[in-house]
Amino acid sequence: MKIVIVGAGFGGLRLARKLSNKPGFEIILVDRFNYHQFQPLFYQVATAGLDASNISFPLRKVFQKSKNVRIRLAELKQVMPEENKIITDAEEITYDALVLATGADTNFFGNSQVERTAFPMKSTVEALQLRYRLLQNFEKALTVTDPLALQRLMNIVVVGGGPTGVEISGALAEMKKYVLPKDYPELDFSRMNIYLLEGGGKTLASMGEKSSKQSQKYLEQMGVKVLTNALLKNYDGDRVMLNTDDCIESSTVIWAAGIKGNIPNGIDKALIARGNRIKTDRYCRVSGYDNIYAIGDLAYMETPKFSNGHPQVAPVAMQQADLLAGNFRMIERKSNPDKHYEFEYQDKGSMATVGRNRAVVDIPRPKLHFGGFIAWMIWMSLHLMLILGVKNRFFVFSNWLYNYITYDQNLRLIFREFDKHEKSDGA
Repeated sequence: MKIVIVGAGFGGLRLARKLSNKPGFEIILVDRFNYHQFQPLFYQVATAGLDASNISFPLRKVFQKSKNVRIRLAELKQVMPEENKIITDAEEITYDALVLATGADTNFFGNSQVERTAFPMKSTVEALQLRYRLLQNFEKALTVTDPLALQRLMNIVVVGGGPTGVEISGALAEMKKYVLPKDYPELDFSRMNIYLLEGGGKTLASMGEKSSKQSQKYLEQMGVKVLTNALLKNYDGDRVMLNTDDCIESSTVIWAAGIKGNIPNGIDKALIARGNRIKTDRYCRVSGYDNIYAIGDLAYMETPKFSNGHPQVAPVAMQQADLLAGNFRMIERKSNPDKHYEFEYQDKGSMATVGRNRAVVDIPRPKLHFGGFIAWMIWMSLHLMLILGVKNRFFVFSNWLYNYITYDQNLRLIFREFDKHEKSDGA
């Protein structure tokens, strides 16, 4: 049974690993990158807490001992269901079953100007670009004499009060307090402002009421200016315009306000649901197709417990991959289709960290809430377990330990491109 998996995120990679070395399967894993990206820690790469290589793991290394998984470094261009094949930018690949696990990208809600000027954070490359901009702004600030230009360089606006927005706001606040004043003693960091804009009435709206209130309290204690019921109307690269007609001067806007599914060409437009997701049945099959499946952020599945679709988080993708692996093995054995498993998401909880000794954790069964140091330790332990590779876990843990002891990060490097004929002496 030839299975083509497009996307090596949490869902696609998990499925490929579950079917690795299983007799009766030929697996082709297609991705634009040759590495798996651990998205929950992008914000730490952006704020110089971790190196990009610490949260990225080469796909070919994952499957070095696999006899039936093959990697294709390519970008999906079109799905051709009638011919049971996909077209990439490198080749055409036929399949018996196709699994779309292409995940989601940043949703700018149609605002093209914000898309051009704001910084998203949905890939390792984007996290590194954001790190470069943050550090370069402070270098520029040393020589700026115009007060307004200086204030723009020192103001940072984060849009979106979900886990990503809360976590990067907290990380920036810690940089402001512990790191930046030592790196740039000429600058007055009491003038630096970190704004977190949330369109709703509270941060971490997807979590419990206690977690929402506690996360906002933590952020405000750390000096972040949390603005709820505040929508960004526009951003021209220098000035943020809000729905309240207020303006914030800033040269850096971090966009963490929404995501949308990466739907490939060839999928019937009638199957696209809210959030640019593909409608599936309880077996993760794309509606109307017998051998095309969608999992993770891309899939929209309505169940009695989740009438508006599942949350777009890693555990959903991983659990759907587990279900699909089991069903594929039954299909390969030609077992009764009535015995195939339907998907039912087991929500084991949600969490977010705000900063040193500050985090929130919600567990649904039994209903428990943790905050502060205990929640922070739970958050760190779980994320450390989920990172691929012993070496990566070691380096992440070492960086966290170093940062905790020294109140410092050691990855504040600015790489810029030089002309190959330019002399580097004295550079």
